[in-house]
Amino acid sequence: MTVLSLKAGRLAVDLAPAAGGSIVRFAVEGPSGAFDLLRPAGAASLATGSGSGNACYPLIPFSNRIANGRLDVGGREFVLQPNWPAQRHPMHGDAWAHPWTVERVDDRFAAFAYEHHGREGWPFRYRARQSFRLDDDGLVVGMSIENLEPREVPAGLGLHPFFARDADTELACRVEGVWRSDAEVLPIDRIAVPSDWDFALSRPVEGVVLDNCFDGWDGRATVRWPRRALGLAMEATEPFRHLVIYVPKGRPYFCVEPVSHANGAIARSLLASGGKLAGEIVFRPFTL
Repeated sequence: MTVLSLKAGRLAVDLAPAAGGSIVRFAVEGPSGAFDLLRPAGAASLATGSGSGNACYPLIPFSNRIANGRLDVGGREFVLQPNWPAQRHPMHGDAWAHPWTVERVDDRFAAFAYEHHGREGWPFRYRARQSFRLDDDGLVVGMSIENLEPREVPAGLGLHPFFARDADTELACRVEGVWRSDAEVLPIDRIAVPSDWDFALSRPVEGVVLDNCFDGWDGRATVRWPRRALGLAMEATEPFRHLVIYVPKGRPYFCVEPVSHANGAIARSLLASGGKLAGEIVFRPFTL
């Protein structure tokens, strides 16, 4: 598996275009030495040829789950097959499961593309692109999806980073509402953000268990690792105004996922024929 490495100052990023166009490592030289901001991918994850076990992967053409794989588009129902181990609902699109083509690469920049022909999995043709630009201050990830169908079809974007998690790791982000979920992590209803799930002020993620989609996000989030004297600011442009927060119990990571649509709502996120949906997500590490 070919891994492409970008380096700028104290930052290093490794990419695996053949494994779902994923990030396999994002590290910073901090006050106490090198630190992996995201969970690093192991050899076993890379060997699968998909990005699902790596540090960060794209959510294209949809985020999260489609209930029972049933997708109603313009009165026509499409049935998608499960694509994830132990999940009966299709999840996280399909771009993470395919190799991407390298369009450009140098010491600080890489650009990938993936074209989906609609023969299996997602029923609509699209072209996706990702770019990774590293400088001394941070990493900028650009994402886009272009509708290759002759009619409007559902299309979405998202990014799924797995942040390293210590006992004192903190998160801060401002949102307006959240969807409660059932036992299969399918949305039930939208409610005001409960105090236990409110990260408007920076607070530890330890003790919180979450796998929910929030809306009304202002496009900014901050992760802090106090004992490492490090932090990371994340900023996203339009169309990323939803945020999936996944804090599993007993795992050494948690996820803060910028996405373009609410869980289960991809059928209402239509893109015109030939249209393009695009945005950027910026990660800037800093010292506390």
